Order: sequence, then structure tokens, then C-alpha cells
Amino acid sequence: MKKIRLIAALALLVPGAAMAWPWSTDMMDQISIKPQHGPMGVRPFPEHSVPIPSTKTSMRIASMDEAENAKNPVPATPESIHNGQKLFEIICTPCHNYSGKGDGPVGMKLTLQPFDLTSDRVQHEVTEGHIFGYMTFGGAIMPSYANDLYPNERWDIVNFVRHGLLQYSQEWLKTHYSADKGHYDYTDKGGKQ
Repeated sequence: MKKIRLIAALALLVPGAAMAWPWSTDMMDQISIKPQHGPMGVRPFPEHSVPIPSTKTSMRIASMDEAENAKNPVPATPESIHNGQKLFEIICTPCHNYSGKGDGPVGMKLTLQPFDLTSDRVQHEVTEGHIFGYMTFGGAIMPSYANDLYPNERWDIVNFVRHGLLQYSQEWLKTHYSADKGHYDYTDKGGKQ
């Protein structure tokens, strides 16, 4: 009888210690589809579908190579640049900072520092499609924003980075960087925080 009790106790304790209960992985192995999974990050429109007017769509770009040569379909109007600035402030500043130099509060904690978006390379050498593709597919330390931003919103950020960031960065640094303290002051000084 003692052997039966010992075997029963072991049968209950061993799977528990090994976390091998049949229900211990139910949440992990469910059939739901994770939003970041899939080759494109965003599912394509159904075949034969027609977007209604004002649907935020853009060309279909399947890889970084295709993005490299993509032409920006959103003109760099003041409205697009302003919208890109607002999105940049929300999405990009934790890593790239308001200055765009890659020294934001989160960016400074990373092993690799995010790109300096005010550099000559980003401003003049890489294509606008490359910047769009990097936001779409992500990179070494940058996540993909394909699920967070519509394609037109990503193009607005590209327009801001290329046509508004340098001036915005200089104005922000004048009011928020303390050279004598050697750090940024994020308190509001009548402008952006």
C-alpha cells in the first residue's frame, strides 16, 4: 500500500516539477494568429477587392530590395511633413529623440545606437524607399512598424525626415540641450517636450 501511495505521489509531483501538465501550455499553443507573423507583417487585400475612396493604401512592397527602389507616392507637402512630424514625435522619439540623432531615452539603453537621422547618409545618400522599407521591415535593433502605421503614414514620416527634421532638430536642441550639464532637458519650454 505504501508503494502505491509513493507511486501516486511521484506521478503527481514529477510532472508538476517539470511543468508538464497537459494544460500548462494551452495559452501558448492556441490556434490564434499572432499579428506580427507572416512574411509581410500585413495581410494582403482579398483577391478581386477594390478599396473604397480614402482607404489608406499604398503600393505593395514585399522586401527591402523592392523598397530600396520605391518612389515616394506622397508629395512632400506642408500637410504631409506636419503629419510626419506628429507621427515622428509619437513613434520615433523614444529611440531617435526629438533631435533625430539616435540618442533618445530608449536608444541610449540599447547596445547598438539607433541611426542618426540627421546624418548626411540618411539625408542625402539612402533613398526614400530605403527609409520606408526600414520602417516597414525593421532592422538590427529597429522593430517593424508595418502593423502600427499605414503605408501613407510611413511615407509622411519619410517626408518629415527628409524635408523637416534638420530644422526641427536644430530648433529643439536650442531649447532643450544644456551644454553645461551635458544632457537634454525634456521639460516643456513653450514648445515640444
